[in-house]
Amino acid sequence: MTKKKTSSAAPRGTSLVLDEAALTKARADLLDGPVTPSSGPWVADIIKLLNDSLATELVCVLRYKRHHFTAHGMSAPAIADEFMVHANEEAAHADRIAERIVQLGGSPDFSPTTLLGRSHADYDESAGLKDMVRANLIAERVAVESYRQMIALIGDHDPTTRRLLEDILADEEEHADEMRDLLEQ
Repeated sequence: MTKKKTSSAAPRGTSLVLDEAALTKARADLLDGPVTPSSGPWVADIIKLLNDSLATELVCVLRYKRHHFTAHGMSAPAIADEFMVHANEEAAHADRIAERIVQLGGSPDFSPTTLLGRSHADYDESAGLKDMVRANLIAERVAVESYRQMIALIGDHDPTTRRLLEDILADEEEHADEMRDLLEQ
């Protein structure tokens, strides 16, 4: 089998060919890890988007945990348990996002000083169970919208990050559905 060579990853005519120059460059700059020439100029923007999502997930963890520990009333034990399940899932999202930031050569921003300012979702100190559920539903809807927008922005620029965000989006949609069900009770 002969190897076709070209200087562009774009299809030529009816055949698809790899960019041999980019493959050669991928053999250099080994400390860049998975960031290769085809990563393009979007890596810094993607890291910023991911750091803002990291902040959102961390604020959601804090909000859910507060609600878990402060929920009271007859229905509170079951709903508080659901809050803790969500807190743990949001923490897992934060871990996956932080890991991806590092893979892309960035530094995950866990700074408590800027966390709330970078978060898409709000922290909440509601005392009533229904208000807690409502605040969490709002935050989940904001997360759903922000992940949908990020997926559209990233598109094919970074398929791995896009798949990560699509996976997290599915969880956030499920969370929103569960909070809506609780709100309707």
